[in-house]
Amino acid sequence: MNIDKEAALAAAQLETRRHFLKQCGSGLGALALQSLLGSCGLGGSTPAVSNPLDPKQAHFPPKIRSVIYLHMAGSPSQLELFDYKPQLARWHGQDCPQSFLEGKTFAFIRGVPKMLGPQGQFAQRGQSGAWVSDHLPYFANMADEVCFLKAMYTDQFNHAPAQLMMHTGTPRLGRPGMGTWVTYGLGTENQNLPGYVVLTSGGKYPEAGKSIWGSGFLPSVFQGVQCRTSGEPVLFVDDPKGVNRDLRKASIDAINRINQQTYDEFGDPETLTRMSQYELAFRMQLEVPEVMDISREPQSTHQLYGTTPGQVSFANNCLLARKLVESGVRFVQLFDWGWDSHGSSSQEALEVGFRQKCRDVDQGMTALLMDLKQRGLLDQTLVVWSGEFGRTPMQENRDNRPAPFMGRDHNPSAYTLWMAGGGVKPGFSYGQTDELGYQGVEGRTHVHDFQATILHLLGLDHEKLTYEFQGRNFRLTDVGGKVIRPILA
Repeated sequence: MNIDKEAALAAAQLETRRHFLKQCGSGLGALALQSLLGSCGLGGSTPAVSNPLDPKQAHFPPKIRSVIYLHMAGSPSQLELFDYKPQLARWHGQDCPQSFLEGKTFAFIRGVPKMLGPQGQFAQRGQSGAWVSDHLPYFANMADEVCFLKAMYTDQFNHAPAQLMMHTGTPRLGRPGMGTWVTYGLGTENQNLPGYVVLTSGGKYPEAGKSIWGSGFLPSVFQGVQCRTSGEPVLFVDDPKGVNRDLRKASIDAINRINQQTYDEFGDPETLTRMSQYELAFRMQLEVPEVMDISREPQSTHQLYGTTPGQVSFANNCLLARKLVESGVRFVQLFDWGWDSHGSSSQEALEVGFRQKCRDVDQGMTALLMDLKQRGLLDQTLVVWSGEFGRTPMQENRDNRPAPFMGRDHNPSAYTLWMAGGGVKPGFSYGQTDELGYQGVEGRTHVHDFQATILHLLGLDHEKLTYEFQGRNFRLTDVGGKVIRPILA
């Protein structure tokens, strides 16, 4: 080997990955960033180091500014709440028809189960005549404000995949949550608060875990920020002892000068995310404690919601949701765990535990609608209430034991959710299930249709809100979804 070849080989060995990225102009990361900024309407010949959460232009004029999504993790039974089926009461205790079982997959039904009649007293409410049971006495008074979707269906019959499907558009891990897509597409109005806030109650996380409000393959700056309703609203939001605000700002400035050098060298978009998050955290220290402090609300508001400052409760979270959207947060998501209504008897599953869960949420969610309306915020906010699937008209029958479990099994073929607020028809019901509430027969609505409709109300075309990852464009609604136009006001 001659000297020239040896020199060339030595030079090649020195050409590490770091040198390669540096020599490629701003690096492959910068190309990805430029693509991201371009898709957000921030494109240019040179990537601009700006706040990714700055407000962005919608695809068309929106009907609403923000979303409050109330998810009952575990899935309430629509047959005890909103989907009244008198024929099911007449079938109570009879063997389930074989046609209901053929070709179906169940979580807890074995052999031939018995039919289970409604475990609640129904009445038609308001001028709309919507059927609401006595499980939700507060909410019954707001029936004329909401739009029911009574023939929802999904592809999944287990909790975690169905929750992922409901919020990320797919049953598999690794996709962005709905709120993440919204903040990616629109940014947020209040630069001192996260664009997407998550609040939990019920003592546990949903079965799918934090992945349903994660960023997936989108830049992590868009993911949901989980806040707490007792103690510090965000961990470490307070300055440590001996550190004042000037010292904290000087520290962040020093860290971000290093981050800026790193970004200039390698062009990695996640470096910009890191810089944004440091700056956002600093600004949050001023606004978050005040927004998240419900103790400053008047006593009349606490009576309306049934709230107790300092507690972790669904009612407290409803009040916080109002305060957050009032302060300009784009997407607020409340998860309440404990709705998987199984038990050794119908009394235990659908009377004791289920009724208690209804009591836990009834006053708070009703007060949220009333409070938003009286403040003039309901017209610009969409409130959504749902589980991840429905419940069967037949009772569980685990391994065909003599004393079967008598809760209702998971039913992906039919469930009810409701929306209220800007852009949807109040006092309106869309879709219908069969006489036993087992499957949709009119106005069947897939999860992707529901997602497309929420994006539409925010001024986003679900087919255009995309992100290139691993060689193809992804979107919340995958390859499906149609806006549910009959429910639009």
